[in-house]
Parts: sequence; C-alpha cells; structure tokens
Amino acid sequence: MSLERLRSLAGALIGALEEIYPDAVCSLESDEPWKLLCAVRLSAQCTDARVNVVTRELFARFPTLSSLADGDLAEIERIVRPCGLYQVKAKNLKDTCILLRDKFGGVVPDTMEELLTLPGVGRKTANLILGDVYKKPAVVCDTHCIRLANRFGLITETDPYKAEMALRELLPPEKSNDFCHRLVLFGRETCTARNPKCASCPLSDICEMRL
Repeated sequence: MSLERLRSLAGALIGALEEIYPDAVCSLESDEPWKLLCAVRLSAQCTDARVNVVTRELFARFPTLSSLADGDLAEIERIVRPCGLYQVKAKNLKDTCILLRDKFGGVVPDTMEELLTLPGVGRKTANLILGDVYKKPAVVCDTHCIRLANRFGLITETDPYKAEMALRELLPPEKSNDFCHRLVLFGRETCTARNPKCASCPLSDICEMRL
C-alpha cells in the first residue's frame, strides 16, 4: 500500500476513534508526573487496573517523590508485589526517584534522551510521559497499539521501535499520542486479541482486515 493511502487510512481511523472516544485519556491514575512515571513502570506485564490498585497504596504510604526515594526497599517490594517482577520494579522506582530528586531537581525530564537514562524506562514509557505530561508528539507502542496497527493494515512491524518509527510516518504529530490511547481502549472493548467483535465493529468499513 502506498504511503499516501496509508496516511489516508490513518486519518480515517483517527477520525472514527475520536467519535467513539472523545476523551482520550491514559487509564493509569496519577496526579503528578513522577507518579505517572512510576505507574507506567509498574504496568509492564501487568494490567492497568491492578496497577491503579497498587499505586493507591504506594502513594498513600509514600506521598512525595522524596519519601519514595528514601523509602525502605523491602516495604516498596511488598506493596508492588502484585504487579509482578516486584524486586526489579521496586528497585527501579526507588532509584528513579533518587535520580529525579538529586539530578533533575524533582522534575521529570521532558526529552527522550534524558528519560531513557532513568532506570527501567524505555521508549514506550518515555513517549507516554512526553505525550501526556508535556503534550509533545509521541507514539506509545505498547502491545495493544502494535497489534491493532497491524490488524488495521497500517503497519507490518512487530518490533516496538520499528513500529513506532513506521507510525510516526503516518500519524499527524498532534494526533499521535491520543490515537495510541484510543487504540488501547478500542483493543480492550472491541478489537480484542482473541475473538474480536468484527461483526459489530464500528470500524469494519475502513479496517483493512475486512476489505
């Protein structure tokens, strides 16, 4: 498919998803950038719903960045254990908060390069912070995004970095971050990994898998 046609398909999908989900919001709960960063780190191989339960307890116990930076690692591990990989995640959270406090003056960085220096932060996490916190163009290539983008016929990449670069070629920068959030919502409700609801899909007329 030509680049022009792919961009046309992307535009059609963006428009349709905007109608279905007028409010494109991240499903992770947070009221401060550093808390969102922690929540995204905990979400690896874990559902957002479970992360939200865990972070409520975590931030009730450690309400400030500095308190989590100084927190007892064993206690942090106990709280985040339900998210899986709890030892690595707990250490990443503590070390990240220490860096944010001591190196970045308590402010979450606003560049990809600086975000990637934080423990456990990859491009997916960095993109989400750049898009949600700083309103910069971002493509959050999580499993939902990659799966649906391939199913819709937008890309043929499964590697997260290659998928991100391919989508950046197709999506208007100012629409890219919200588009990824909407894909997650649509992937959970309609275009599920198993038994997608194709018969009742509101996007069946533009989905390449149905044409």
